Amino acid sequence: MQKHSKYKAFKPFFLLFSIALLMSGSLLASEDSHEHNAEAVEEHVVNDASLSDETPKVDDSHGDHEEFNAGEMIMHHVTDAHDIHLMDIGGHPVSIPLPIILFSTDDGLSVFMSSAFEHGHAEHNGYILQHGHIYKRDVNQSEDRASQGFLAENLGGVFSGEPGAFVDLSITKTTFGILLTVLIMFLVFVSIGKSYKRSPNEAPKGLQSFMEPIILFVRDEIAKPSVGPRYEKFLPYLLTIFFFIWTANMLGLIPFIGGFNVTGNIAVTLVLALFTFVITNVSGNKYYWKHVLAPDIPLWLYPLMIPIEIMGVFIKPIVLCARLFANITAGHIIILAFMSLIFIFANQYGTGAGFGVSIVSLAFAIFMNIMEILVAFLQAYVFTLLSALYFGAAVEEHHH
Repeated sequence: MQKHSKYKAFKPFFLLFSIALLMSGSLLASEDSHEHNAEAVEEHVVNDASLSDETPKVDDSHGDHEEFNAGEMIMHHVTDAHDIHLMDIGGHPVSIPLPIILFSTDDGLSVFMSSAFEHGHAEHNGYILQHGHIYKRDVNQSEDRASQGFLAENLGGVFSGEPGAFVDLSITKTTFGILLTVLIMFLVFVSIGKSYKRSPNEAPKGLQSFMEPIILFVRDEIAKPSVGPRYEKFLPYLLTIFFFIWTANMLGLIPFIGGFNVTGNIAVTLVLALFTFVITNVSGNKYYWKHVLAPDIPLWLYPLMIPIEIMGVFIKPIVLCARLFANITAGHIIILAFMSLIFIFANQYGTGAGFGVSIVSLAFAIFMNIMEILVAFLQAYVFTLLSALYFGAAVEEHHH
């Protein structure tokens, strides 16, 4: 790789990108994970008394012989969570707890580990975890323990001082996945950078020899043809977005580490698409905006074309967001659906049927997992390519 000094901007851009993505992604994921109304909690809270720190209650309404629910199992694995689930031993979940960070107008800052919730069976500091969502006891309701309910977070209420309002800034599984992805990228590229400094004129070796062709691929096959002569301005972002998506996707394919689904979270893909949207429109030259607001077409077509062009400016990031989210999530759902068939047949027709189906299900699941390796790279490539095409359209000079 020549002229390595050109890529010095990659390091500070990568750090800024990581910080912005982490903050925006975690906040959006937090907001997205609390869309359910507090009524959903009331259905699972024991009716005779509210939960408290002194007398934690366990919801045993489902019993020990609950039938297998494929939909619930699949959604549990593809949605965000406050711990990293590893396995079940004897019907008990084994997981890695994550930090819970809550700020309430009444109680101030509360920081503790998610294990304090005992997988949703206990209340801690007035908060409870139900189906992946954190709620706070409603202090405005009656003091009668049986009638106390729980409220979802209210971001606006925190700033206005509304009693009981709180904001959730917890490190969820998706946020931890972002941190882990960023850490992996940082270690890899710092290592490669040091190798180039030590041996600038020698052939690449080890990790350097693996990464250099991929970096050159992004530069020569994506950035140069799509953006044009001004590609170097956008190359740090394109390299960052490519390796972030690829690394996060590959991380989600490693078994037995919790099933990370970073780019399968709509909040994360939305933030990634917003980066492309902002860079595209900030970099757009006068010819780009003239094409949007005053295209070279007959005047009588303006009422039709100008709204379409303006809509196109916003549709592009929406397509980026939806495509990445849908493809990654769909792959995980298909694999989990194949595995669910084993338990469905075992419940309906006995253990023998479950064992027979397991051979076919495992074969298809392994095949889909192999395909997901290709999809992990392909989705990183498509997102980066489309971003580069948008940049190219924004900075393209007018030709007579």
